Amino acid sequence: MATKSILVLHGPNLNLLGEREPQHYGKQTLEDIDQPLKTIAPAKSIKLKPMQTKSEGDLVNKINPLSNDKVD
Repeated sequence: MATKSILVLHGPNLNLLGEREPQHYGKQTLEDIDQPLKTIAPAKSIKLKPMQTKSEGDLVNKINPLSNDKVD
């Protein structure tokens, strides 16, 4: 089975999950969300690339060249 590459993009303010207004957004952190993905990915022959940024521009700049980066 060929290894697939998946980019997981987390946008602005998600770095504050679990800290900012937990009564609205919950107590789960971004690492709590990413950890199961990081555990499952290798077992499924998936190369996982998580990325979090506070800038929407950084997200756009990451998305635009994906066809050249061979992200599935």
